Amino acid sequence: MDEDSRYEAVRSRDGRFDGAFFFAVETTGIYCRPSCPAVTPKRHNVRFFATAAAAQRSGFRACRRCRPDAVPGSAEWNVRADAVGRAMRLIADGVVDREGVAGLAARLGYSARQVQRQLTAEVGAGPVALARARRAHTARVLLQTTGLPVTEVAFASGFASVRQFNDTIREVYDATPTGVRATAPRGGDARRAAPGTGIPLRLAHRGPYQAGAVFDQLAREAVPGVEEVSGAPGGRTYRRTLRLPHGTALVAVAERPGVPRAGGGTHPGGWLDARLELTDPRDLATAVQRLRRLLDLDADPYAVDDRLAADPRLAPLVAARPGLRSPGAVDPLEPAVRALVGVAGAADLVRRHGKALDAPSGSLTHLFPEAAALAGAEPGGPLGALAAALADGTVRLDPGADRDATERALRALPGMTAAAVATLRVRALGDPDVAPPGLDAPDAWRPWRSYAARHLYAAGELTP
Repeated sequence: MDEDSRYEAVRSRDGRFDGAFFFAVETTGIYCRPSCPAVTPKRHNVRFFATAAAAQRSGFRACRRCRPDAVPGSAEWNVRADAVGRAMRLIADGVVDREGVAGLAARLGYSARQVQRQLTAEVGAGPVALARARRAHTARVLLQTTGLPVTEVAFASGFASVRQFNDTIREVYDATPTGVRATAPRGGDARRAAPGTGIPLRLAHRGPYQAGAVFDQLAREAVPGVEEVSGAPGGRTYRRTLRLPHGTALVAVAERPGVPRAGGGTHPGGWLDARLELTDPRDLATAVQRLRRLLDLDADPYAVDDRLAADPRLAPLVAARPGLRSPGAVDPLEPAVRALVGVAGAADLVRRHGKALDAPSGSLTHLFPEAAALAGAEPGGPLGALAAALADGTVRLDPGADRDATERALRALPGMTAAAVATLRVRALGDPDVAPPGLDAPDAWRPWRSYAARHLYAAGELTP
């Protein structure tokens, strides 16, 4: 989009572009999402940014009305396989907070200076500024949804000091931390969490969202002890355990069917209600990002549906299920194990090698086994070879892994079929353009062949 097209999106308050770009108003010093309901500013006063971090870096503060830091992430970073796309996925997962810029650069195979240069040129902010924006958003969520003391919020958000935390909150939100807490809107995700009940969240998505199809898939693939889906279709709840960098978590996500619009269709955006019980609040942002990958909440259904609907074979399927998603994974080892031994085999491995929770929650009793534990307990065979390769770093399935290099490494492992490799590209690496083996997938479906396959699965034309 050129800047005139972006301004038209702002003028029409088009929610399809929330998260794809941000605009700032020079006369007010505020930046917003495209769908902000405030009076449209004059064109000559508007500047556009690829990320919220870039707007903050230029001295603009977040709009209190439209909360631009709460929009879905840009789908561009999931599509792109280059260094910038990989870096954006790793930063969202918290790598800079945990390993610093040097750790990010090492994962990408570049120098820290090259990473800084490429990110600044592409998105208008370097890795430190992008991580800072992520920390500020986490802090706002904790301030407005928990009763944690401000000092604890500062360190839980990833800030190195209370002073750094206070300065950042003032710059980004034009308020003190106490002021941010006081301006929490009533109801919804701003209800203060009672002790022991977890943190309530709204996981935003753009466009229509076929929650039923996603929850159907989660129910089919749920590994007992680690995951469960309860309730009747249309009102189900997905619960699971999570292993995170600083601790563990129990998460619950509620199915939320599309809300009908006058004249048909669904609303241009919405959310899924979730609740997180964390043993360490520093894991909040990472847990949220991994849930977003699992549920494919940052996808751009308008771009996907527009491309696939142009194909005569897929057009009726897209019309029947607009906004169909391609789920990912919270732990890349899980789809890898399911691909090799199935759900029943994965459940057996959980019972034998998974770490038991200190306090079980209903049917949730374990964390999924770590790669190193499986490599030691299951030597030999395809599963043992894969677990060992993941444990020693020969194979990487993290968000910043090079997809083509990972596929080559997977194919070199014994017993790794083409179907299993394709599954891992989609589920573990989040590749939106994978055609299952044997499917005649024309180039016209690119770069959304993973979504085309999901439509064919949903229609019963392919067997998962």
